[in-house]
Amino acid sequence: MKVLAINGSPRPTGNTAHMLKTVLEVCAKSGHETELYQAGGQEVYGCMGCSYCMTNKGQCMQGGWVNELYVKMKEADAIVIGSPTYFSDLTPETKALIDRTGVMSRKDGNAFSRKIGAAVTAVRRAGGIHTLDSINHMFQICDMIIPGSSYWNMSLSRELGDYAKDAEGIRTMERLGENIAWLLGMIEKDTGEIV
Repeated sequence: MKVLAINGSPRPTGNTAHMLKTVLEVCAKSGHETELYQAGGQEVYGCMGCSYCMTNKGQCMQGGWVNELYVKMKEADAIVIGSPTYFSDLTPETKALIDRTGVMSRKDGNAFSRKIGAAVTAVRRAGGIHTLDSINHMFQICDMIIPGSSYWNMSLSRELGDYAKDAEGIRTMERLGENIAWLLGMIEKDTGEIV
């Protein structure tokens, strides 16, 4: 089964990326295929509410990286979206991703239904809960399954490299990876097929 992690940080080697890599490493050790997609730093176009995706399933009229990423999200069994916390919320790239792919999936036969969805955030001190909620709201409205961990899925990481010093944050990401891998195993065992 496949786990897709999406880095909404414009820093491809920053704290959020390392958090996602920890989750993916644990999933890979359990035999799952993994991929990390760099969304942060891409051109940002929010949803225009044009309804193009209603008649062109799985396609946004604005095209670009979001359409490419949507295909990967449909193919994945678990999706982990990470964003640093900017002014108590997610990055513009992450917001555009959520708004556009969320609508696309709902107009494409609820394409994300019963996939696993997990949110992670790097935060200086506060505001991270709102970032997690913003991402988790997409998972909830798209009929996805949200696993927990041993604490909120965050790391107190402001400066580059802070995540490597956050022992609790690392343990939280490892447990999140374990829970995603366990859920994937249970789904595969129960259905005997990839869902």
